[in-house]
Amino acid sequence: MGQFVDLTAKDGTTIPAYVAEPTGKPKGAIVVVPEIFGVNSHIRSVADGFAADGYLAVSPSTFHRAKPNVELGYSDDDMKAGFALKTAVEALPAPGVMQDIQAAVAYAAKAGKVAIVGYCWGGLLTWRAASDVSGLAAAIPYYGGGMTTPEESARSPKVPVLAHFGNNDHWIPMDSIESFKKAHPEVEVHVYESGHGFNCDQRGSYNADAAKLARERTMAFLAKHVG
Repeated sequence: MGQFVDLTAKDGTTIPAYVAEPTGKPKGAIVVVPEIFGVNSHIRSVADGFAADGYLAVSPSTFHRAKPNVELGYSDDDMKAGFALKTAVEALPAPGVMQDIQAAVAYAAKAGKVAIVGYCWGGLLTWRAASDVSGLAAAIPYYGGGMTTPEESARSPKVPVLAHFGNNDHWIPMDSIESFKKAHPEVEVHVYESGHGFNCDQRGSYNADAAKLARERTMAFLAKHVG
């Protein structure tokens, strides 16, 4: 359904992004921020799904500044490779990858209001974008690893946020989720009977019931804030 296009970040760097176009006039747009596995087949299918529901979906290659053309699976070796690339990107001088997300938002804005949705590391970047990126109407992080730490929780989102977590997520302890909820009563937080990565049907942690309910809530949130 989609194709790759080139985005240009503020510093002039060219970043590839997967773009899925809806049929007919879009309701708005969604920037889809990938996990630590790159813009792989799962993330492309997520973008295609949002396009099928009427939104222009744009998924920037968040690893491009560290390594181009990254597309990993979910094996232990893939996990190690993804963590290494994430570490490299996180170590970039500010604004680092956030300017690539900003470029994706600017591109997506041609379709109207723009939301951002991210998974795993992409969830953390989505939470950061809610406070640091301009042009957004809503943010939806899924199990954003690190976003419930005191440092990240100290951020002040500028847009409505819907956050999805699993109660058996070994990367995001429940006590940190509870602390996050207390710090951010304005954020709509939902916790599912699931582990990390419950939305990804290519992972062993996939939970169909949690993924379905989270998507229903996500689509309702998008309808309210994007169109």
